[in-house]
Amino acid sequence: MDIQKYISSGILELYVYGALSEKESRQVSLILKKYPEVKTEVEEIEKALFTLSSAAAPNNAEHLITSIKEKLSNSGAATKTGRTPVRKINWITYSGWAASLLLLIGLFVFFNRTNELREELMAAKARNAQMEQQIANARQNAEKANDLLAVIRDKNVKRIPLKGQKVAPEAFASVYWNKQENTAYIDAQELPEPPRGKVYQVWSLTMQPLSPTSIGLLEDFEADNNKIFSLENPNQSEAFGITLEPEGGSKTPSMDQLYVLGTVAAP
Repeated sequence: MDIQKYISSGILELYVYGALSEKESRQVSLILKKYPEVKTEVEEIEKALFTLSSAAAPNNAEHLITSIKEKLSNSGAATKTGRTPVRKINWITYSGWAASLLLLIGLFVFFNRTNELREELMAAKARNAQMEQQIANARQNAEKANDLLAVIRDKNVKRIPLKGQKVAPEAFASVYWNKQENTAYIDAQELPEPPRGKVYQVWSLTMQPLSPTSIGLLEDFEADNNKIFSLENPNQSEAFGITLEPEGGSKTPSMDQLYVLGTVAAP
């Protein structure tokens, strides 16, 4: 057979690209074994493919892939029908396209991994921010605890225990009242969580005649870990009580929802 004509036919490029049928590939494999110069040509084509793997990919990747498919399909069809292509296929160009396609695949994997690393970095930043917030909260709680200790130990502070009433016998609270500063600290640790839509309201009471005055709400009860609430109390209080009221509080206490009550001891 005319080896040079066979090499120039372009069938070897199609063989390297995998565009031949199974039967045609077997025939080329047999010729490779029989003719060393044909085998050498195939090796050169493969070498060129790897050498050009660093070529820059075209901007229009979709057009590139379509073009490769069309050209390989046309060349393969010509071989299957037995027609010999008129001119030699530019195997360097095809090799460049194939290498560019490989590069596109590599870029896809690279950018996909980059996105994964970006997501991991964002998750790490979120964890760090959460940890920083926890540390800040711990410091704030520690400062608050120190402030509360200073309040409790102040000689001007009077502690009034509030005992559970009929609606909640096991409930308990304490009022730390600094009469000089008109401030009352409510320790509500032993009060049950209020139901949704309800809030605890603190009342200052005078006994003769019995007159309740609201000094504030224990808002954000569930979110407050210490359950210590600071309220202003400029009243001449003789007793304190805590009732459960609708959200926003009430003008007068709901006596059937009186949770704790305690009187101020005489000086």
